[in-house]
Amino acid sequence: MALAIARKQRRAGVREATRNEILQAAWKLARERGPAALTLRDLANAVDMRAPSLYSYFPSKHAIYDAMFDEGNHRLWHYLQQLPVESDPRERFKAWMRAFVRYCANDLALYQVVFQRSIPGFEPSQKSMEFANQALNWFRGALADAGVHDPAASDMLTAINSGLIAQQTANDPGGDRWIRLCDDALQMFFDYFDHYRGGSHHDPDD
Repeated sequence: MALAIARKQRRAGVREATRNEILQAAWKLARERGPAALTLRDLANAVDMRAPSLYSYFPSKHAIYDAMFDEGNHRLWHYLQQLPVESDPRERFKAWMRAFVRYCANDLALYQVVFQRSIPGFEPSQKSMEFANQALNWFRGALADAGVHDPAASDMLTAINSGLIAQQTANDPGGDRWIRLCDDALQMFFDYFDHYRGGSHHDPDD
């Protein structure tokens, strides 16, 4: 009985390792050619398989994208959580935003899979969206901690982030020209919601 369990666990471990190999190969191809250009034939060649064999690990091409979406969200989340924590909520949010924009600008394929509709017909699964929604709720909670409670704030901030990332990747790839604007952009964002939309932030020096 114990031997049978050990064999089953070993097979499961080998399967998971192969699945991860496929997933990492998919990321590599997506970074080289763009996520939408990923083909099962190229992916199979990258892991020394025949294309039909991929279906033993992922039921469809969109299932591969779904695994990438889920992994991308987890990668970004863990990256942000490892940053030093500022005591002031707004300075903390600025640090998170700088790191977010830098991470996405430096890994455009991940940004496209997780945050843009760059793959025709792909919709994340309900299971993958559970973690994405948790991260979104955390983001909104961090905004509330910084004194911004307006429901429109998260929409405006995602638009600011998207603009900075788009400009950075299009006009200064590998640099930081627009990343350096993050603090100023976020300060203008805070000022707008403080003075025009009824934010609740109070400067301790006032």
